[in-house]
Amino acid sequence: MSLIGADTFNWEDANKRSNIMWRVPRNIRFNDNIVVREDEIAVFYRDGKALDYIDRPDRYALSSLNAPIVGKIVKFLSGVQQQAEIIYLQKRVFDGKFGSKQPYPLRDKEFGMVNLRVFGEFRYKVTLPMNFVNQFIGTLNFASSAEVEERIKEQMVILIYDSIGDMKNEGMGVADIAANLTNIEQVVLQRTKDHFELYGMTIDKLSGLYISMPEEVQKAVDTRSSMQILGANYMQYQTGQAMRDAASNPSGGAAGVGVGVGAGIGMGYQMLGSMNQPMPTPGQAPAQTAAGPGVMCPKCNAVNQVGAKFCVACGAKLSVDLVTCPKCGKQVPEGKFCPECGAPMGSKKCASCGAEVPASSKFCPECGKQA
Repeated sequence: MSLIGADTFNWEDANKRSNIMWRVPRNIRFNDNIVVREDEIAVFYRDGKALDYIDRPDRYALSSLNAPIVGKIVKFLSGVQQQAEIIYLQKRVFDGKFGSKQPYPLRDKEFGMVNLRVFGEFRYKVTLPMNFVNQFIGTLNFASSAEVEERIKEQMVILIYDSIGDMKNEGMGVADIAANLTNIEQVVLQRTKDHFELYGMTIDKLSGLYISMPEEVQKAVDTRSSMQILGANYMQYQTGQAMRDAASNPSGGAAGVGVGVGAGIGMGYQMLGSMNQPMPTPGQAPAQTAAGPGVMCPKCNAVNQVGAKFCVACGAKLSVDLVTCPKCGKQVPEGKFCPECGAPMGSKKCASCGAEVPASSKFCPECGKQA
């Protein structure tokens, strides 16, 4: 320290570490010196305004009215002491992690309202010192790097949730998130350019994105994936799972083994019985099914209630339009030949569009007009 109270300040390496900013701990006095290194930017901040940004490595002498004598006179006469500060910023790249504090509710067309949490890593650096100082120091009045980093993490979470919402509106469901994590990262990274420019920062990289779903939703997604791989409906899948659990349950002993064997034998008889029974006409009620009387879907073989017009599993039409055979007079499904007597069903031309129409049809299937 000199006779007039001036001093020299520099940002020690031991204090840098992961700190993106550092304030000189006291008010700047007349002829104070600062040392700026290659990886630093020094901001001379006086009376609430950034006067200069020093990014060239060198030693600099600063001037203010806070001299030992002049500063006291000014304060005595006006009651105001000039506020002059030096704020150091690091140029290097920083790695950070983010995570949502609260779950984000997302309305999904398949699973309803689902709560999502997001986690990940990102890389950032200061690129516009003026914007950085104006926002974090001038507007938000932050004094530490921890406050700055917390703000950045909150903004990253907001951007990710906003991007997921837009992608959901374009057709992406909860079950599709895992397959689109890379796409989500790219969408978010693209949006950070305009969003973080206001804060004087650039996000260089976004990685390790993880979006967690509630346990019950994750189980439902896993179950549906297994069903698609096995080609089974829900009842068949649940029966197979019960057989596996019962047979592999060590606490059940012989009883558990018996349950597993019994279930297997039961399914064998069920399969054998279904093979011996004549196949029902699609859309007609079979005599008996595993789930009781019902109508078997001609598309997915799911069992529906008697009288249902559409399948509850796939939405296919259950009822079949019947026509009268011109030879045997029986009611049979539409086709080129009668399934009862084998006679050709015959056809005629539509008077309106000229399309071939079954002889027993009253209306043309092409134009809908009376044939």
